[in-house]
Order: sequence, then structure tokens, then C-alpha cells
Amino acid sequence: MRHRFTTRLTYGAAVAAVLGLLAPLAPAAAADLDGAADSGRHGKAAYKRVGYFIQWGIYARNFHVKDLETSGTADNLSHINYAFGNVGSSGTCQLGGPGSDSWADYVRPVGAAESVDGVADTAEQALVGNFNQLRKLKARHPGLKVMISLGGWSGSAHFSDAVRTDAGRKALVASCIDLYLKGNLPADGARGGAGAAAGVFDGIDLDWEWPGSEGAPGNVIRPEDKQNFTALVHEFRTQLDAYGDKAGKRRHFELSAYVPTAPAKIDAGFEVAKIMRDFDFVNLQGYDFHVSGEKTTAQQSALYAKKDFSVDQTVDAWLRRGAPARKLVTGMPFYGQGWTGVTGGGDGLGQPAAGPAPATWAAGSEDYKNLKKLADSGTYKLHRGQRNGHAWLFDGNTLWTYDDPTVLRTKAAYVRREGLGGAMIWSLDGDTPDGELITAIDQGLKQGR
Repeated sequence: MRHRFTTRLTYGAAVAAVLGLLAPLAPAAAADLDGAADSGRHGKAAYKRVGYFIQWGIYARNFHVKDLETSGTADNLSHINYAFGNVGSSGTCQLGGPGSDSWADYVRPVGAAESVDGVADTAEQALVGNFNQLRKLKARHPGLKVMISLGGWSGSAHFSDAVRTDAGRKALVASCIDLYLKGNLPADGARGGAGAAAGVFDGIDLDWEWPGSEGAPGNVIRPEDKQNFTALVHEFRTQLDAYGDKAGKRRHFELSAYVPTAPAKIDAGFEVAKIMRDFDFVNLQGYDFHVSGEKTTAQQSALYAKKDFSVDQTVDAWLRRGAPARKLVTGMPFYGQGWTGVTGGGDGLGQPAAGPAPATWAAGSEDYKNLKKLADSGTYKLHRGQRNGHAWLFDGNTLWTYDDPTVLRTKAAYVRREGLGGAMIWSLDGDTPDGELITAIDQGLKQGR
């Protein structure tokens, strides 16, 4: 590993330092090193703490915006990424079409028991649903920013078509600003209308997965996606700045993106040095390095790995291509990847498996709060890759690779030591009701101040 401040370290010494086994080898990055940190809640330097709130979590998962308040999570966040906004086949941001859920966003009335401030929505309100709850949460946490995340794994099919031309890019960006930042929502009875959601969102997060390379089945991919993405990012920056300056607002609307770990995907879709001039920050994929659909068990989110994907490899790949460290926010999972029918003995890692492990919502993927119950049950043995910074559970048949508080504190220490921009979480509903994981990240980022 390269130490990215003043010296070079041996691999073993650097790992030991990040794991807290040696005294700190360089100043913590919390002193706003070249803008690495922004102003914190109490006037101290703080790292970005970006958490994805999933639109559909209000249903079967029963996870509401209010839970961010009652768990204390909102106190430990700088940004909430609302997942997802929809880029439709028309090439514009839209609500009410395929892939969107207007009911969850701004039509569904929220009762007093689920409301951030304990006040129920009324029939006459133009804005209810998740958007109104986010507005209420921001009122209680004035420094908290909310970004609309556009796309996602299953919502990136139309990006390539939308951004082929300058006119298309301008139309897409203008529509997103109109819908989410100006808050001009489609009318739905008493709901919506001009300016109904104004002030809810503070910026745009691009989750195109992936320009120039394979994503979900059916996605359109073009070789020119790489250059078109650069042009799209610049168009967003241009229009966001113009809107922020309009009528004397002089407000900065932020622009970020979710970006991949694989060097081949980075090179296929991202002109790194160019786009980083326009982005406030990017959220690095720090998980799904291996997934339960593979035939052999493997780590999904290790901090280090000599011959495999890892957080450090991802950071290094972006730095080598021209990204400033202070704009790199490291992704951290609040869920695990799991296999069952694991054979071959040993600790289970790197062994053949019959298939994805049974889970609550989807086979092979389980929330941390449920994996914690498995870890506490005594049925599974907890294993740690001390050198590589990852953990897994194995009961002799089923294996889950995941991040627990110990791993997350280690990763947060890595963020500090490497002068990175902060931590990003997918997704907030996977945490325990008392916010165990977000607290661990917060503790890790605060150490050394």
C-alpha cells in the first residue's frame, strides 16, 4: 500500500497501522487537509458520511425516515442519498412512469406514529410521503443535505440514449433540476404542483451503472458513453451552478456519483481527471467484490487483498487516474453476501458452494441486523481476516461475508490515514435500531482529532 501523505510503508506496517496495532504513522486527515473534510456539526472538521435511504424500504422492511431520527443515525450523517430517481425512456427525469414510485415519494400520507415530528399529514398538503419527511428531518438537522440518486443497478437502462447529444444532455439535466431542486412535481389530486418539493434536495447523485460497460441485463451500452458521461457531468455542474446563482441565491448545489471498483469498468466509462473537476465527491464501490451468485465463496468487502478486489485497490485505482484523495468517499456495506452448501472444510472461505444462502429479502443478501443475530446465536463462528480487514460467519455449511463494527472502525481509520473524503453506506435500513454500525463509523472517523 502506498502511504499517500509523506512516506512509503511496507504492506505489513501499513495494515498494522490501520488496524491500530501501531502508533499512528501520519497525522489524521481530520484537520481538513487540502479540503479533505468539511465543517462538522460542532464547528470541527468532519468527513462526509453519506447514507442511502431506499424508497421502497417503507413497505416490507418497515423502515421510515423517522427511524433515522429515533436511532440517532441522522446525527451521524452529512448526506442522505435518496434511492432512486428515475431517468425514463424519454431521456428525462420523471415521476409516475415505469421504475418510479410517486406514492412513496410524495403522495402517501404519513401518520403521526411514522412522522419525524409526530405530526400526521393532512389531506390538503401538497407534499407528503418520504419527501416531506426528509424536509422535516432536515429542519431538525440544519447541516444535513439530501441528494437525489438517479439510476441505480436496475434503473440505468436509458442513460446512454439520453446523453448521446448535447441537446439530450441539456434536456436531461434541466428536467432533473426542475423536478427535484425546483420541486415542480406532477399534480396528483391535492399533491404535487409547482414548487411543492422545493428545498428538499440539495444536489444530484449520478448512479449510472455503468457507462461503457455491462450493468443490469437490457442496459444500452455504447463505446462513446465514456465521453458522453464526462459531458453529462459538466452539463450538470454548469446548470447546477447557474441555478444556484439565479436570483441572488449564490447557493452551491452538490454533484456526486457512485463509481465502480474494477479497473476495466473505470477505464471503459470514466475520464477520471476531467470528471473530478466537476464533482464535489464520488462514492467508491466498496462492496460486492464477490457476490453469492458465484460458485465459490469469497470476501465481498475486504480492506486489503493482494490478488483480489479490495477497498485499497479501488482507492489506488482512482488516485492513479487523477482523482484527488479528498474527493473519494469509501463505500461500506450494511449487509452481507452469503452462500450455502459450502464444502471443502477449513474456515469456509474460498470453497465451493451449492448456491446463495437463504435470506430475509433476497437469497444471498442479508441485512447486518439479521447477521448480528446469527453471530450472537452461537451457531456460527466469527472469523476475521486480520491482515486484510474483513470478517465472515461460518457454521460448516453456510457462510456470510460482511462488515461488523470492528471492520467499520478499521475502515474509518483507513479513511483518516489516507486523507480520503469520508464514508458512504448502502443502505441505512440494514443497521440495528440503535444505529450500531453508523456509530462505529462515526467513532472511527473521530479518532485522532
